[in-house]
Amino acid sequence: MKKALRIISFLFLGLILILFIGYLALNESKPVGNPSQEADDLARKVELAMNKVAWDSTKTVSWTFRGEHHYDWDKEANVVNVKWGENEVILEPASASGVVMNGENYSAEESQSLIKTAWDYFNNDGFWLSAPYKLFDPGTERSLVTLGDGREGLMVTYTSGGTTPGDSYVWIVDENYKPIAIKMWVQILPLGGMEFTWENYQTLPSGALVAQDHFLFGKMNVDISDLN
Repeated sequence: MKKALRIISFLFLGLILILFIGYLALNESKPVGNPSQEADDLARKVELAMNKVAWDSTKTVSWTFRGEHHYDWDKEANVVNVKWGENEVILEPASASGVVMNGENYSAEESQSLIKTAWDYFNNDGFWLSAPYKLFDPGTERSLVTLGDGREGLMVTYTSGGTTPGDSYVWIVDENYKPIAIKMWVQILPLGGMEFTWENYQTLPSGALVAQDHFLFGKMNVDISDLN
């Protein structure tokens, strides 16, 4: 029995060591950059490539995030119908308030919890939908940075707002200034510098562009479907 316990202990310690080494190998320090006019100029070129004017004039957009959360967003009124599982909330993002459908079946505390969940979902899932159009949101800072592999990027730091203020993102763009990948230093991810692709663009009826696929390590996809 003692021998078996020693073997299990060694295996456990070995696993911890492997995980620690993997963390050190994959975790990247956030690049250092200073806000500049050059960074703002690059961000404006990204907006032009993405047709931000069209996004701003888009009145409604619907999408499903990872097959789990569905949204019907009236951008003009800034009201969102959020559905997941058996839950449905009519959300007003600006005030983080809303109405729970069939709310009579829930207590006041349960309704507030569902509204908070819908708001958190919308902040996260809406980012994957529209992040390239949020480069100049209130509370953002833009810097030009050089990544560890030598690539140049546009770092956008959200100093306020949303669910997790302080998060930073580095955009990698192609020769036409269209985003092709994003690296993240955010509170909800365990590693710094995790890189997701930004691909399979669909053009909305308004002319705005939305990337439907975002692959991590070429395998896991943070996908957007039912886009219209």
